[in-house]
Amino acid sequence: MRRDYDLRVPTRPSRGTMATKRTMDVIGSAIGLLVLLPVFVFMAVLIKLDSRGPVFFRQERVGRDGRRFRIYKFRSMVVGADRAGTALTVRADPRITQLGVFLRKSKLDELPQLINVLAGDMSIVGPRPEVPEFMEFYSPSQRAIIVTMRPGITDYAAILFRDESSLLDGQRDPIDFYRRVIMPAKFAYYRRYSREISLLSDLRIIVATILLLAAGRAPRWLGVEQRPRMPSLQRTS
Repeated sequence: MRRDYDLRVPTRPSRGTMATKRTMDVIGSAIGLLVLLPVFVFMAVLIKLDSRGPVFFRQERVGRDGRRFRIYKFRSMVVGADRAGTALTVRADPRITQLGVFLRKSKLDELPQLINVLAGDMSIVGPRPEVPEFMEFYSPSQRAIIVTMRPGITDYAAILFRDESSLLDGQRDPIDFYRRVIMPAKFAYYRRYSREISLLSDLRIIVATILLLAAGRAPRWLGVEQRPRMPSLQRTS
């Protein structure tokens, strides 16, 4: 399904750049799925033992050119969680399963998105795909920039907001906080990436993501703040 977003933007990367990026996505996702197949099987067993429900969680997101697709994740919440609350989750969200806490913290729940990458819905690097209801919070000009790119598994904003749920935890109105504080900060990095799209930029972000997962912090050379410098990040009582 496609929404008629305004697609007028100043410039787009060259066809050669995008073809190279797509080639690397196909190769990287195919190799990743083959290598991680034992991990997928092991995680599937753990998820089934931990709680009732399917192994994968699928949710509608907005992709390139405004087309909608269903993203794959390892299920980290109870069945029906999407109907029992908002699309946002806080750190102490009761809908998260015991195993789900670990999956989210380690980012292992994101691994099935390699399927989306191989299918062409996503890229390894790109702005995180938003749910339709929150995509509407962006202005038409902002959406015009975001939808020119395939959404990705990781990017500058994903690295900066690696523990987004903890920032939402304790907020009186998490949705308002997400819309007013987090989304503008994310968009600033989406716009930066849209101007820097290249194989080198993608490799830098991938390496930085690996270092983040291994060491717990992003390398300074990536040019991303170690902690969002926003006064509104203080929790409300």
